Amino acid sequence: MSETATKILGIGSRVKHPAMGDGVIIRLYKIAYDVCFFTYGIKQVAKDYTDWEIVDAIEPETQVTYTEAEKSLRKILREYSAIDETVRIGDKWKDGTVILKPKDDSLKSKEIPIQTFFHKIVMVRDRVRVMEQRINASKLLNDDDKVSLQQYITRIYGSLTTFNVLFKHKDDFFKGESK
Repeated sequence: MSETATKILGIGSRVKHPAMGDGVIIRLYKIAYDVCFFTYGIKQVAKDYTDWEIVDAIEPETQVTYTEAEKSLRKILREYSAIDETVRIGDKWKDGTVILKPKDDSLKSKEIPIQTFFHKIVMVRDRVRVMEQRINASKLLNDDDKVSLQQYITRIYGSLTTFNVLFKHKDDFFKGESK
């Protein structure tokens, strides 16, 4: 076993697995790591695994809390990868129903499982994020155009803040213009 393979890696360490590709360590256990692989999502890997390449080793820090590291990694993954993250619905909404009831009693109501409704909202958010990334990376738009379009995107997020009540974690909330 090589010296680098026996070294305990900290949250944020980057690795390259021969089968799963590039990943980032997001959680530590006594005998394993949770690694978020860019192609395969979160997988558990034993700490004594020796066949991966350690791209960037970060010392484990006892001062960094899981939530701080999670926030940082989620932000990095959102901005720099095409990974679909798991966004959780608030516990009180699980197995619930959205009921759309027209004012006219002669018309039929529509019931939708809240998970389906929530999934559609998350898809809208993810597509707006991709659009935002494409605008910011565009070589065809000048800076003024990018700023103008970014202001519209911020307003879109602001319009969607009503749905924040459905999210389990505040980090997943829509954030509009703060005044």
